[in-house]
Amino acid sequence: MITRRHWMVLALLTGLLFLSMLTTVNIGSTNVPFDTILKDPTASLIVFELRLPRVIAATLVGFGLAVAGTAMQGLFKNPMADPYIIGTSSGGALAAVFALVFLGGRGQTLLAFIGATLATFLVYTIARQRGRAPVETLLLSGIAVSLLLSAVLTLIMWTAGRSVHQIFAWLWGGFPLASWGDVGIASLILIGCGIIFVYARDLNVLALGEEEATHLGVNVERFKQVLLFVSSFITAVAVSISGIIGFIGLITPHVMRLIVGPDHRILIPASMLAGGMILLWSDTLVRTFTSEMPVGVLTAFLGAPFFVYLLRTRMKT
Repeated sequence: MITRRHWMVLALLTGLLFLSMLTTVNIGSTNVPFDTILKDPTASLIVFELRLPRVIAATLVGFGLAVAGTAMQGLFKNPMADPYIIGTSSGGALAAVFALVFLGGRGQTLLAFIGATLATFLVYTIARQRGRAPVETLLLSGIAVSLLLSAVLTLIMWTAGRSVHQIFAWLWGGFPLASWGDVGIASLILIGCGIIFVYARDLNVLALGEEEATHLGVNVERFKQVLLFVSSFITAVAVSISGIIGFIGLITPHVMRLIVGPDHRILIPASMLAGGMILLWSDTLVRTFTSEMPVGVLTAFLGAPFFVYLLRTRMKT
């Protein structure tokens, strides 16, 4: 049941995100006071052509990774599931790096989408038995496919020669070259998030079990396919813009579930807002204090211990 407290949490997250976006536009190696943005051409260039598209792109990618993670955790009924863990990110990254190395970057977004989608449905096909794909088998298949794709990706990097450093930096994720064109592509993430939100009720029903969900009118296998496809789409768009940024889709849904509960009608928008804020501040920290260290390094430092915590918690139950 959605309560007044839930609406207050969403309103607070929305306000904090808006405030964060205003604040981070002004933070950087050069501080730009708000009263000079429209008066000083240099300040205007820094804000509107460099920082603002980066802030919006980071926020949108954070939206997408958090929502995709929420959907996959609901689908797998496992708090350790996210696009990074089950191979979707690896598929998108492999295809995007292929475009970067062999096609000069042409068609990178399209190939990332194709790669993420094929990787996800490869996982689904491997896990499917007698017309069904048990969630535990899906998760294990995803880990295996992710390792295989990572090996192929390493092989491509080995043959890439001088561009390997550029690829390595891109793979760890970041927004140093974010532009308004990237913002336009990233806006597609909002469509995917909206589609997943439409299926919030079905995610709630699936939590009762696949047999119960079937009795309540949910076509479980078709629902899995739709959710995996849309999550792949979101992840592919995110990967094509920022590279691989792990653990946003793992941490955010788990934390917000503790705050707003398991109802996906609230959990999905809450995770979306929180994910955007987490990635926005993470990117702001690395561009301000580390001379453009890939933001994926920071999220990994935050997310890896959290993953271990979740693993040990599940071992005790």
